Amino acid sequence: MRETDTFQKVANRVSVVTIAGNLALSLMKLAAGLIAHSSAMISDAIHSASDVFSTFVVMIGVHLSSRVPDQEHPYGHERMECVAAIVLSMVLFMTGLGIGYTALGNIISGDYADLQVPGMLALAAAVISIVSKEAMYWYTRHYARQIHSSALMADAWHHRSDAFSSIGALIGIVGARMGYPVMDSVASFVIFFFIAKAAADIFKDAVDKMVDHSCDEETEKKIHECVSEVQDVMGIDLLRTRIFGNRIYVDVEIRADGNATLKQAHETAERVHDTIEQTFPEVKHIMVHVNPNE
Repeated sequence: MRETDTFQKVANRVSVVTIAGNLALSLMKLAAGLIAHSSAMISDAIHSASDVFSTFVVMIGVHLSSRVPDQEHPYGHERMECVAAIVLSMVLFMTGLGIGYTALGNIISGDYADLQVPGMLALAAAVISIVSKEAMYWYTRHYARQIHSSALMADAWHHRSDAFSSIGALIGIVGARMGYPVMDSVASFVIFFFIAKAAADIFKDAVDKMVDHSCDEETEKKIHECVSEVQDVMGIDLLRTRIFGNRIYVDVEIRADGNATLKQAHETAERVHDTIEQTFPEVKHIMVHVNPNE
């Protein structure tokens, strides 16, 4: 099975599981919010419903990014996954903005007497949501790291933001039941900030991967050490990396024996190429240039 097939198969399996979970949670929280009169829980239900849509976006992005290179896209389609992540961040932010606007309207109205106190059903739904969404976060995060998927990792953080929003809803519901009905709306407003922060982080990560941002310092250090240990490499003059979608491109200039034959220098470059490829599976392309050691 091709690597791209494995990538897409894992991503789709994770997405189907989370879609099913989010559909069930959305319906549960919406019912609990309506029955128990909790605006925070209804807002949380809308957030979970947006997760279903966002996961579909992820699946589309993963499918497109897994397509093999063609004449018009000789370097592949990995950046399509970044496009999906950007769309996801926009959807997430707009969802949060709607929640924040409604909550702020309730807060500044000053007419708290008409606000209904949430029932115990809303409280139970918030607890179930926190546990479920945190489990979804760790499940999605595990496979996102395994296949190095930025879109899947964005979806994981979407689950985590939903867990945070459920915590806010829980606090608001408890406060409302203790005699402060406006706390339910305050909780909804706080949820907006959690959602906005998650959306901003997802957007920044996707943009970094689309503008040839370099790898983190630790990864570059490991690549440098890996190359230094290759037989006949006498030094490294230059090492550059760039993130291309969910892949890494590496350009490296090594120093080798200036008296070596062209064939020997080529063999050294091949050893460097193969060593990086075998050690770092997320690296897709490696360009090795050999300079004479002086």
